[in-house]
Amino acid sequence: MSKRSCLILIAALAATPAAAHVSLETKQATIGASYKAVFTVPHGCAGSPTVKIRVQIPEGVIAVKPMPKAGWTVDVVEGKYAGEYDYHGNKLSSGVKEVAWSGGKLPDKNYDEFIMQTVLTDKLKANTTLYFPVVQECETGVRRWIEIPTDASSHSHEGKSPAPGVKLLPKP
Repeated sequence: MSKRSCLILIAALAATPAAAHVSLETKQATIGASYKAVFTVPHGCAGSPTVKIRVQIPEGVIAVKPMPKAGWTVDVVEGKYAGEYDYHGNKLSSGVKEVAWSGGKLPDKNYDEFIMQTVLTDKLKANTTLYFPVVQECETGVRRWIEIPTDASSHSHEGKSPAPGVKLLPKP
């Protein structure tokens, strides 16, 4: 292998982790069912440790219960939904709109997961992708994984800062 080829290979490998983004472990889910959203965080911000993860909950996602994480504090922001949702015979018109884990420290060289249990209501549209915008705060710097394709049926990750998405499947 030539010196030039070796340098190109090293540069490509070095660039790979920087291109990785916060994503959802499970890429498909059925509407009208529960969904365990596992957000994978593969790195910090240009070498700086992650100290906070904030996840925006999209409309149509209810009964959100974040999983506690050792060494981290979990906070939720509640608010009104755009409409009412039926949940086990009860009408829900408000609930969790954002979940934040903070106070911990995830070094850039490590990977971790942030988890929440949710329900994907049957008012969501099948065969589309549902996006969860995420803001990753680090000791130095912030990464905003918030880009949503203009075509909601697309599952493209062509942007530089794509929001994690899950493809919605119809009820069986």
